[in-house]
Amino acid sequence: MTKLLPSPLLSLFLLLFWLLLQNSVSAGHIVLGTILAIIIPLLTVRGLDFRAKLHRPFRIVEYLILLMIDIVQSNLDIAIIILLPSRNIQPALIEYPLDIQGEIPITVLAGTITLTPGTVSAELNHDGTKLLIHALNVKDHDQMIRDIKQRYELRLKEIFKC
Repeated sequence: MTKLLPSPLLSLFLLLFWLLLQNSVSAGHIVLGTILAIIIPLLTVRGLDFRAKLHRPFRIVEYLILLMIDIVQSNLDIAIIILLPSRNIQPALIEYPLDIQGEIPITVLAGTITLTPGTVSAELNHDGTKLLIHALNVKDHDQMIRDIKQRYELRLKEIFKC
């Protein structure tokens, strides 16, 4: 039974959440919800192997608020680029030197960069010390690196103590 339902509480939560989203308890929704509630934990069970100890978990709220603000600001910047196509954009590939260590903090940083419109985390080098970032419009490479370090990486260092 453990192999079919590696996380029974998660499966139950997913089924109930699915039914709430559908706003219906029809047989079809129950069957599809049950299938999803079994398959999703099976596909994500390996994620339980990666545990992260949070040093300052309450800083996560501050981090998420900052991320939301940056996402809105970046959306506005991208909208201006789209609406004013005569603007001279300067795309760039930047090798970002990482100060943080650990798979989860680096993954969170890479995800944060990718969530912010106009930037994409493209690759982590083999020794895990540099992240390749593609940015749509960069005027100063060094300033972009400083901004990421100050806005995200320092906060992640506090949250994960890495």
